Amino acid sequence: DEEEDLYEAIKAGANGYLLKEISIEEVADAIRAVVQGQSLISPSMASKLLTEFNTLVKRAEEKQQFPAPRLTDRELEVLKLVAQGMSNREIAEDLYISENTVKNHVRNILEKLHLHSRMEAVVYAVREKLLDIT
Repeated sequence: DEEEDLYEAIKAGANGYLLKEISIEEVADAIRAVVQGQSLISPSMASKLLTEFNTLVKRAEEKQQFPAPRLTDRELEVLKLVAQGMSNREIAEDLYISENTVKNHVRNILEKLHLHSRMEAVVYAVREKLLDIT
């Protein structure tokens, strides 16, 4: 797929991208242009590149509008113990709090992260580097 090749070439630092169907004269002109510091991309590929760029910008803006939820220090502490496989009762004993308080923390964690289970919360926390489980 030419689009995928283009994206990979740009990511790798290419200063130009030519389609296979151009003439040898156009290849020579393109090489001279790149040597002089110009970037060279066919109009059709430039259009595709701009479309991809706009998509990435929109995604980045959406991420800024909806930043990752912040868990409290206590919620992170509870989540770390959940990741260690501890039950609510064990967490309560370890943190010197009631089992109901642990349940509230777990419920708050799931609500903030828009998740449905303790396991999903642990996977999310590891993926987002909220927890270091080494």
